[in-house]
This record gives sequence, C-alpha cells and structure tokens, in this order.
Amino acid sequence: PLPALNPFTERSRHGKADFFSFLSHPFTCNTTMLRFSAVLCLLSCVAAFQLQSSFIPNTSVRKAAISTGRTSKLSVHMSSITAGEVHGENGAYVAGFWVPYDECDEKFNIKGGSNEKVPSGPCPRSRTRHGAAKSDGTYDVAIIGSGAIGSAIARELSKTKASVIMLEAGDDVSQGATKGNSGIVHAGFDDTPGSRRAEFCWPGNQMFPALDADLHFGYQLTGSLVVANGAEEEKHLGELMKRGDTNGVKNLRIVQKEELFQMEPHLNPEATAALFSPDAGTLIPYEYTIALAENAADNGVEVRIRREVVAIEKEESGLFVIKARHWEPKAYLETASEGLGHYYGGEGENGPTDKFPALKIQKKKVTVPEMKVGGSGSRTANDGVVVEEEEVRARFLINAAGGFSDRISAMIGDESFKVKPRLGEYVLLRKNQGHLCNHILFPCPGPLGKGILVQKTLWGNLILGPTARDVHMWPKGELVDPDSREEVLGKILRACRNLIADFDTNESIHSFSGARSKTDRGDWIIERSVQDGSFIQAAGIDSPGIAGSPAIALEVVRLLKEAGWDAPADPTFNPKRAAIIKPKRGEEGLVFTAETKTEVNSAGVSAQENVVCKCEKVTKAEIVEAMGRSLPIDSTQGMRKRTRAGMGGCQGKPWNYGCECRVAAVIAREAQEPTAKVGRRPWSATSLFERRWLSDEDKASVHALSQPQPEVVISSAVTPFQRLKAFFGVQN
Repeated sequence: PLPALNPFTERSRHGKADFFSFLSHPFTCNTTMLRFSAVLCLLSCVAAFQLQSSFIPNTSVRKAAISTGRTSKLSVHMSSITAGEVHGENGAYVAGFWVPYDECDEKFNIKGGSNEKVPSGPCPRSRTRHGAAKSDGTYDVAIIGSGAIGSAIARELSKTKASVIMLEAGDDVSQGATKGNSGIVHAGFDDTPGSRRAEFCWPGNQMFPALDADLHFGYQLTGSLVVANGAEEEKHLGELMKRGDTNGVKNLRIVQKEELFQMEPHLNPEATAALFSPDAGTLIPYEYTIALAENAADNGVEVRIRREVVAIEKEESGLFVIKARHWEPKAYLETASEGLGHYYGGEGENGPTDKFPALKIQKKKVTVPEMKVGGSGSRTANDGVVVEEEEVRARFLINAAGGFSDRISAMIGDESFKVKPRLGEYVLLRKNQGHLCNHILFPCPGPLGKGILVQKTLWGNLILGPTARDVHMWPKGELVDPDSREEVLGKILRACRNLIADFDTNESIHSFSGARSKTDRGDWIIERSVQDGSFIQAAGIDSPGIAGSPAIALEVVRLLKEAGWDAPADPTFNPKRAAIIKPKRGEEGLVFTAETKTEVNSAGVSAQENVVCKCEKVTKAEIVEAMGRSLPIDSTQGMRKRTRAGMGGCQGKPWNYGCECRVAAVIAREAQEPTAKVGRRPWSATSLFERRWLSDEDKASVHALSQPQPEVVISSAVTPFQRLKAFFGVQN
C-alpha cells in the first residue's frame, strides 16, 4: 500500500520528515536515487488517479469530486478540499479535511480536551455546574444571547481571567437564528465592499480550519459554486469575482461548462458556467455553537439558560443591573413522575399511533415572535412558568441577542435600530440524496440574498433552501403569514430543480425555518452603544454571520478594551475539546437491541455497544458523554443537537426503534429525574409539512409542488386574488 498523505499526522506538518518517510517506505526501490524517482512518479500518478477516479460512477453512491483549488495550510501535501466522504461514517472531517476512522481517536475524539476538566455527573437544572461571579457577586462582563455570536465572544473572553456570564432566553444554546440556517461558512465574495459583512466574513472564514482543529465540531471544505445559466448570468459571475477581489477573497475562479459538469455531474443541463470558491465550507451551526459554548464553560464562563432579560438599569457605581426571569416549562413543573412522557405529532400521523397509548400526542406551532427568543425553546412555546426573578450585575454588557437585540438595546435607551426578521425555510432529504451534489450550489443571487440553494450537509443529507420572506412586510403583522404552506414549499422545491433536477422529494424527512436578524440599518451592528460606551452591540448579524463569527468575537474584545475593560490572559486556558460523537465503521461493535419503550438495555451489553438510535447509530455511551459535558441538557431535543439521536430517516418514529423513549430514559437516569419530565422534540414547530411522518398522500403532494408551474411570487404585498390570477395565467 502507498503511504498515507494525511495532513494531521505529526510528520506531514513538517514536509521534510514526511518526505523521507515516503522514501523509506518498503513499496519503493532499494536505492536512494531510484526511491526519489519512484516517489516523483508515484505522486503524479496518485494525483491523476484521484482526480479521475472522483468522476467514475459508483453503482451505489457517487463519490464527491475532489476539488484541487485550495491547499491546506496544515500540510504542504494536502491539496484536495474533500474526498467526498460523509462525516461520521468511517472517519470524520477535521479542519476541513478527511481523517480516516483509524486516526479519529487521535485527531477527532482527542484526549486532553477541556471537557476533561468537567466534574462527573450532569449539570444542575438550567445552568452550568460552576458560577463565575467575583467575591462581591458581580461580573466583569455579561453576554446576552448564546447563539454563534454570543458563544464565540464567550470563548474569546474565556482566554482571560475575566469573570463572565452568558444569559440565554431559550432552553439551550443556539436556539435562535443559529439553529435554523444553512451552516455555510461563506467566503465573502457576495458582500457589499466596505460593509461590516465584507470586513469580517473573509477573515472569519480563514479562522475555521484552526478552530475546528481545536474544537472538533466537524468542518468540511466543500467549496461553493454560483451557477449561471446563459450569457447574462455569466456577466454577473464576473461582477461577483471583482467584488470578491475587492473584499480580499482569495482563490476565486470561473469554471466553464465542461469542467463544471465534471465537478457536478447532476447539475441542471442548462448551466453554462460557475464562480468557484474553494474556501467555502460546511458545518452544522448548532454543533459549532455548542462546541464554542462548551469550551467557554470548561474554561470558566458561567452559562444560564431559560433566563429572559426584561430590564436593564445602571447603578451609580457604573454597574449594569440585568433583570431576568428564570422560567421552566409548565410540563416539567406539573408532570407526574409516572409514565413514558409524550411525543409531539398530530392526529392521523403516518403510523400505528394507536398502539402506543402511553405516549401522549401533542402539537406545538412556533410563531415569529417566539423565533426571536429561542423558537421552539422559548418560554411561550413551552408554556413557561417564571420560577424566579434574578439580577445580574456586570461592569460591561454585550448585546448578542439576535432577533431580540433591538429590544435589549432599547432597555438602555438606545433605539438606533429595529430588527426586521427575514424568514428562511428549508427542506431536508435523506442521506441517499446527498450524492447529487458535491459543492454548495447557489443560483446567481437576487435582491433578497444569495438565493435558494442546494447543498450536501456535513452528515450527508441533501438540504434545499432557504426562502427569503420579510416579515415586516406582512400586511396583518408577524402573527399572520400571508403565504400558504404549499406556496412556500413549492417555491423552494421548484427553485432547487433549477440547480439539481433529479432529487427525489419522496425522500423528504424534515422541514424547518429560521428567522434571520436583519435590521433597518442594512448591515451588521458591531459597535459601542451611542447611549453607553460600556454596552457593546453585536446585533443584526444575519448571513454570513456564521462565517464572520470568530472575527466578530475578536472585534468585540477590541471594543471592550477600548471601553476600558482589561483582564490578564489565563495561563490555564485549554483551547482543545473532544467531539461527543464517535465515528462508526458500519455496524462494527454495535448491538441493536429489541424494541421496548421501557428498557434501554434489554440485551445487557456495554454502553459503547448499545445503540439507542438506529438510523444514526447513536450509542448509550454518547448520550452519557453529552450529559457529562459542561452545558445543561434536559430534553431529547437538546440531545438530538449534540448526538444526532432522532436526526435520521425515521425522525424518531415511536413504532420504528423507539429512540426518543430510549434517549429520554438515559437522560432521566443521568439527571436522576423521572422519564416523564424529560423534554421532547417539538413539532410542528416551523415545519412546512402536514405531518411529522409523511404519508404516501403527503409525498405525492410534495412531489407535485416540485414540478414546473406558473410562478407565484411569494410576497406580503401580493393578495390572494393576485396569486390566483398568476397561477391561472390571467393577464391584467
């Protein structure tokens, strides 16, 4: 066998050592000169073979094309962006590149991470195990909001000896706009030159390989393609490339049709060219945010969830007094100890719900106002009951509250902006559709953003979306959606057919929405407040906020220093964190036990073998590991975001493997709570689907919506009568 060229071996970080290990490999000849010649020849052959073999059809799943537009900064030998593997299956993506299964214990599930600092046992309810207040009960810095921005800031501050607290209105970190987005680390070529987006997107993008090498949230350098259909759209590619050059974005190039279809064999035949950015990447946004927040908490930041900030005052001493309501779900406070709990679904679900009388059927729709403060994890969505009024005193305050950031700002008298949410809806398909695209595929952008896109997620699913619907334009307010579910769903599916024509809508398993925190300023707001210089705004961070988040965090720290904050570096800071999920090699070492709603381990096997979620092959050991981390978890939804239990094709069907009951039982056992008190995955939340588990009739309806139809413009300014006229082709 050829010696492996892996960017994460110690040798390959030093090209000379790796080169000589190559020379000494038994595959090569016995003399030094012949070895040298053989190596040069082999390198050329391997490169040519990899490039060609990536386009050879596979009878099962086509491997992703190997792109050679970006060279890893971690190894002079590694030039491919991705080998087309699926994260967690026979290996993992680390710092953008593939690490095979046998090296994952060293490179992904590492030893010596900050998570090893955490005491055994679960967190207390709704907070970290530790506090960070100083001896007088105050804090140096308080952060409101624990999305990607707030958590990135918290991690930067955890590198110092400052006392820091992060408050979250929802029932977990990453429950707002962070949870409901594409998970794309954009390169920044589309951003308006001179804007705050352009200032932070590219620098942030370049920080992700090193961030993932530390935190192991999973990051794949897929690259992106903006696809043009025809000469007019090709002109726009040139404009985007010039804009990218102005913004400092590197490695951009335009690929023509022949190369484009080698890179993307399933692309719509009408495509003629594309702008290729090899630096764009893919991650799971909540897994990224959880990794940031975990590492911050491991290094001393205090985190409290279910804390809804209702007022901010300023004492004569100069301290901010943040008044927050600590709430808990009514179901948690009132549920009896007996029973299995419930699942969220609806009457007429596609399955034998009548066989599970112990499972209560409930339904929970999430509104736009709730999406601003945690969505399905918000107080009102959970019938939350206020159990305590709290006051937090801090010298400096950071507003990273996303959709609620204008309300937080107004609490100190700063009304310089208003949040105008823009909804983005998505459809998720099974992993058997993921092979249809290798890169992130964008259409040429329009006036409302980057357009409805197609991409393969880090975990191998195909994702379609998002829309771009401005809530402030809805005629009857943000509680009355003027567009029907069918109109929105059809808009997504038909737009994506223009990129990839042959995806199978019958493989649709989930739909969700996010509310982007756009503001009336039209740009990100990263500044000291005009009302109070000790109040730092990190507000209105919409797309490409994930990409910009680590660079934004550095800017917020700079602004704090400008405002007078100072703290020495903490020599004990540990930047490393091990992943929770263990990659699997098929079903090797796993035991699938008989279905039961009351027994987690009917076969009596070890936790490492005991599968509690069949589709995603999640083990009991992974659930226990997540419970032992530094952030509080008390629901199957929180566990789903950390371990993928319930994320698979069956979406947690009670009549399949009963994974939600199994996971709830493990959470209950670790938390020493009754199983019935464990929170469950909400539905319908923001779904566009009629049912949680689609029937054959539902699938037929979804397929029909994906077919070409007279285009109906989705806009709050369009009346139902106008929609009908457009649908039937009636002219004015």
